[in-house]
Formats: sequence, C-alpha cells, structure tokens
Amino acid sequence: MENGLQKKYGLLTAIAMVIGIVIGSGVFFKAEKVLNATGGNLPQGILAWIIGGLIMIVCAYVFATLATRYEKVNGIVDYAEAALGGKYAYFMGWFMAAIYYPSLTSVLAWVSARYTCVLLGWNIVGSEAMTIAGFFLIGSFAMNALSPKLAGKFQVSTTIIKIIPLALMAIVGTIVGLSNGILVSNFTSGVIADVTSDYPLFTAVVATSFAYEGWIIATSINAELKDAKKNLPRALTFGTLFVALIYILYYTGLAGAVNNSVMMEGGEAGAKLAFSTIFSNLGGTVLFVFVVISCLGTLNGLMMGCTRGFYALAARDMGPQPKIFKVIDENTNMPTNSSILGVLLSGVWLLYFFGANLTTPWFGPFSFDSSELPIVTIYAMYIPIFLMMMIKEQSLGFFKRFLMPFLAICACVFMVIAAYYAHGEAVVYYLLLFVGIMTIGMMIPSKKK
Repeated sequence: MENGLQKKYGLLTAIAMVIGIVIGSGVFFKAEKVLNATGGNLPQGILAWIIGGLIMIVCAYVFATLATRYEKVNGIVDYAEAALGGKYAYFMGWFMAAIYYPSLTSVLAWVSARYTCVLLGWNIVGSEAMTIAGFFLIGSFAMNALSPKLAGKFQVSTTIIKIIPLALMAIVGTIVGLSNGILVSNFTSGVIADVTSDYPLFTAVVATSFAYEGWIIATSINAELKDAKKNLPRALTFGTLFVALIYILYYTGLAGAVNNSVMMEGGEAGAKLAFSTIFSNLGGTVLFVFVVISCLGTLNGLMMGCTRGFYALAARDMGPQPKIFKVIDENTNMPTNSSILGVLLSGVWLLYFFGANLTTPWFGPFSFDSSELPIVTIYAMYIPIFLMMMIKEQSLGFFKRFLMPFLAICACVFMVIAAYYAHGEAVVYYLLLFVGIMTIGMMIPSKKK
C-alpha cells in the first residue's frame, strides 16, 4: 500500500534518538584510539574530544535552525533540497542511502559483536564475532521493519541504560582518580608511548567524529515526528550538548580508573579493565553488559535511518524504482522495500569492513576505514548547504543566518583537513570508490530535476 508515514514519535523519542545514536559504541570504541593516537597525552586527548564536540554542536545548531523552517520526508535531504534544489537533494539522499547509513550500520553491528566477544572472552575478529555481527544486523532490521513502535521504545530504553556506565565512570572514576593520584599522574605524564600518527591531534579528532556522529540521522524520522518543527530542533540542541558533556567527563573518569599505559595495553578490553578496576570484577562485568546494550541501541538508531534511506528518494520520485521503494506497509507503516534494500547494503558494507579492516586486506589500496571516512564526507557535503543558507535565509538575524553557518563551515573544513592528514593516501582510494558509487546513482533516471 502506498500512503504517508504517520506521526508516531514524540519529543522523547527524538531526544533519545539523538543521544541514543550518538552515545553507544564510539565513546568506548574510539577512546582507546584517541589515547593511542596522542601517545597517552591526556590533555591533548581531551582537547580532541572538545573540538569534536564543538564541531557536532555547531553543525547541529545550524540544522536545528533549518528544522524550524522545513519539514518533508527526511531532514537532511529536505535541507539539501531547500538550499540547492532537487539535484543536490538527490545527490545527498543517494549518498546517505548507498554509503552513509549502511556503512555505519555495518560497523555498529560489528562493534556490538566486538564487545559481546570481549564480555565472553572470544576473538573479536574471528568467526564468532562476524556471526554475532550478522545476527545483530538482521535482528535490528527485523525489529524496525516489523514493529517500528517497538524500535522507538527500544531506542528510549537503551538510551537510559547506556547513560548509566558513562555517568558512573565519569563521577566515580574521577573521584577515585583524584584520591589515589592516578588522574593527576595521567594529566601530567605527557606523551608516554610512540605516537601512532604524524598529526596526533588531527588523528584523534577524526577518531572522535565516529563517536560523535549519528545526530543527523535523527532528522530521518521528521516525517514521523509529532510537531517536528518544534521537537526536532529541541532534540538536536539538547541532545548534542548532553552528549559532548558526558563524553568529556567519561574520558576524564576513565583516566582516573587506570594508568594510561595500562589502558593502552588493554586494547579492545581496555574499557572492561577500567570498569572492573573501579567497580570490582562483578560490578565491571554488569556495567560492561550495559555497554553491549548501549552499542545495540546505537545500532537500532542507525537502522532506523537505514531502513528509510531509499524511501526518502522514492517519496520524491527519485532514485531506483520509486514506485517500489515508496510503498508503505499498511500494517506496520514502514517502507518495507526500502528497508530490505537498506539491510542488504549494510550486509555488503559489513563484508567490506571485515575484508578491509579486520583481516589481511582483501582490497589492496582500497582497504580504508569505513567507520570514519564516510562521516568526514558528509561534513564536506554540508558546506554548500551552509553557504546557501547564508544567501537565501533572509528572514533570519545575523547570528542564525551568518555567524553560526560560518562557524559550521569552518568546522567542516577543519574536519576535512584533519581527515586528509589522519588517513593519508587512503582518502584518495576512498574518494575513487565514492565517485564510482555516486556516478551509478547519477545515472539512474529521475523525474525531479
């Protein structure tokens, strides 16, 4: 049946989606990379988290302003259309549906499996991890496709659960670290190991981009959000501010739990080691179960966006077979065909992630980090939207029309430069694949010009 998406989500779900997608795997997954990238230099690591958080907050504020003015099917695609017309909207929508959503969703499936394997003492890159990753991917898809309301409730509940380990580590870890001197020692020790990058701060900031990313996906449900023009900006503003604060406090608390050198040696089990040190083995294990649930909540939020990717194009009579992909199931009120293609592409990207990052590279020079480079790409694609906002939104005041979009452009340019220095020639090979996928999308006939 072809009809419109119903208004089924409230402000709480929107806030939970922003916080729930962003908070999850990244803060645990990338904390160790930030530490290693800076050679254990804690102040520089915290600076990286602050810069990454400011980039997120500034960009989210600008999109929150646009959200008060435009509401159609899929937030970021709506804003691209309002700023630069149908062709750029299609370009953005194709990128989101074919690269951004499925690549990040696949990484989150593996990260959820990764921490499940850490909990069980299994190999994080072996058959166990990949089997669990596949199960999590299909399970998340099934919940979203069969019961979107249940998926929304799961998003809210996991958001509450995932804040618990972060808040406890932020508070207790800091207090313990101050009392036993570990926190002060970690702050003053400087570089304690060989820095893994020629540009440690850039590498660390790009790593935080994965931890901070996801807030834009909350705009994918604006057609299903009650009073979206009020609730979406509120969710974006409050959610991103909260996330940045809890991340910085968590990273500080982590430094109060164990010495940086011990944390760096712990590798993927570093977070579990820190929790066990502060809260005992049993308490640490219980809290680490919360970490796994946290990752699954993030996976669910990404899947909410992934299942709607091709629908956002089809609703505009754009992309492949619009009549097929804009069909809404009359029982679940979900774009079922769009969901199926979304999870299929997630499976493809999961296969790529394994072959490029978790084993002897299958793809030669084309083996890049699909958890970071697609994120930096979308920051580059924000820049024309922010420029056109400064030109076209004449009814806005100086602060919203010029100052914040200008700061957002500076933030995006910084992120692109940081990615180049952090990933080197891998950026070139990623861009070649990006151009190939985008060219395929541009060759598909579309009614909208």
